[in-house]
Amino acid sequence: MKRTLLTLLILGLGIGANAQKQIFESPKLASEIKNHKVVAILPFNTKITYKKQPKGFSAEANRDQEKTMSKSIQSSMYTFLLRKGKDYSVEFQDVDKTNILLKKAGLADKLDETTKDEIAKILGVDAVLGGDFETEQTKSEAGAIASAVLFGGFGGKTGTGTLTLTLNNGAAGDLLWRFFKTMDANITSSTDDLVEQMMRKVSRNFPYVK
Repeated sequence: MKRTLLTLLILGLGIGANAQKQIFESPKLASEIKNHKVVAILPFNTKITYKKQPKGFSAEANRDQEKTMSKSIQSSMYTFLLRKGKDYSVEFQDVDKTNILLKKAGLADKLDETTKDEIAKILGVDAVLGGDFETEQTKSEAGAIASAVLFGGFGGKTGTGTLTLTLNNGAAGDLLWRFFKTMDANITSSTDDLVEQMMRKVSRNFPYVK
């Protein structure tokens, strides 16, 4: 999955000189998260745009890429947090279980129409970790894209993007923590790399670090 066309659109965080980040923490963060035991990771809301649309651009194919990337980032986030589990004070719900429960509830494509407390109740968790990933690509040549797919990616600035992580309390759905980053974009090899670099930037500010 991570070696498909979506690999072209993953952004290396913190590489560009213009990269910026912002962190918000609710005054209730510390008191609320001490009661959290299980947290669900939601599929990321992903948007892919082009400064100049590539030849043969298909809106349907672009939406399919966004959906694939959404689940891929979610999966990579879960893998990272599971691997670093001893560093965190909570457990993270298996993303396959999360997605099955969302599908059974008819919410797989309606997360933006559902409150976070409703989602948490359906998933049976204490909080939900979600995010938005948006990228505007500047390179559009099909030949360059095909080469990147075949040979595992290439370097160079290819666009701009923003990434937002949010943590919402399960009981009332209120926002407890938000991490926002805007950056210049370099192509990297996988969503695992994206998450790894992102979490390095979050570092000690991630709410559940012991």
